[in-house]
Amino acid sequence: MRILAIETSCDETAAAIIEERDFMPRIITNVVYSQIDEHALTGGVIPEKAARMHAETLPTVLKQATFNRREKFDAVAATVGPGLIGCLLLGVSAAKTLAYNLDLPFYGINHLEGHIYSAWLENQPPELPALFLIVSGGHSDLVLMERHLSYRVLGSTRDDAAGEAFDKVARLLDLPYPGGPSISKLAVKGDPNAYEFPIAMKDENTLDFSFSGLKASVAYMISKLPKPMDDKTKADIAASFQETVSKTIIHKVNKALHMYPDVRSVAMVGGVSANIHLRNELANAIETGFPQIRFIVPQLKYCTDNAAMIGVAAIYKHMFKQKSSWDGVEVDPNLTLG
Repeated sequence: MRILAIETSCDETAAAIIEERDFMPRIITNVVYSQIDEHALTGGVIPEKAARMHAETLPTVLKQATFNRREKFDAVAATVGPGLIGCLLLGVSAAKTLAYNLDLPFYGINHLEGHIYSAWLENQPPELPALFLIVSGGHSDLVLMERHLSYRVLGSTRDDAAGEAFDKVARLLDLPYPGGPSISKLAVKGDPNAYEFPIAMKDENTLDFSFSGLKASVAYMISKLPKPMDDKTKADIAASFQETVSKTIIHKVNKALHMYPDVRSVAMVGGVSANIHLRNELANAIETGFPQIRFIVPQLKYCTDNAAMIGVAAIYKHMFKQKSSWDGVEVDPNLTLG
């Protein structure tokens, strides 16, 4: 079984062909065109501009992923949500058109489900039950997966997601978009203990996240400092902010693992999982506190949005006979898991 997958939920135009072999996914092609350079000019994603760029680039990306239609596939999949509605509509319309014209099955995939299944792009995929930490520009979620295609959301962000907080703090520090890589690069030069910022809801009996208070604390700290800020001060703030995000996430993961002792694997997925500091800190925390649990983070190229992860999710839907109705699946920009 080979599936052509399309991902256009935000600012990456992506297509991939994923093959199921011996009940495991295998990447045949994986093409991603990123719009980051264009959106950096305006300091963030403009939905109308993103949709227009998807329309311009998707035909080329599809040709590259299919080697100009020489690579065969047996089904088509696309991200149906969550995401920017105009961007989602372009990808789903293209996928449904292909499926209809070629008389092939169609699979509508939840973008968050795709991030979860990016962990199956590794040589040693998670062992279930597994705890998934989804950290991206729009999401900070803890999800328990006890069997394939079954998700229990344990905690979500109540306001800003981790990636959104990185972008907002980067703007406070006059750093370029996207904020995550900019802060990570600057934080290497700073002291992570230079400033003390709060960990939200640390003592509350919840697995939810909140990062708006952290962003507000950084803004207040910056407002009290002499202007203009020198490079060392900026680096210290970046490092301290990044350290607080890491401590917040580790605190919630530790709490979840104590609540669900049967978990065998922890996987961190999504764009923010590309942050090297967060990767290392969470890996050390799990190795120290839960040595029996395996920690998994996808390769950097599979952390950010891509079509390979959408194809893997579709492969498992095929294996568990969860084909979507061609005309019964619609785009939902606010789609949730579960």
